[in-house]
Amino acid sequence: MSKSAAVALQPSSSLISRLVAAIDRLLMASAEISIRNGDQPRFGL
Repeated sequence: MSKSAAVALQPSSSLISRLVAAIDRLLMASAEISIRNGDQPRFGL
């Protein structure tokens, strides 16, 4: 008889996805401001 343990990856995965989404929103806002000012937006981090 084998015993198995449940690994709780969902909260960690959700936290990482929220962090990535927040970084994405920040970069998109920065790009929009750059475009509004007539500058070329910076790509990447």
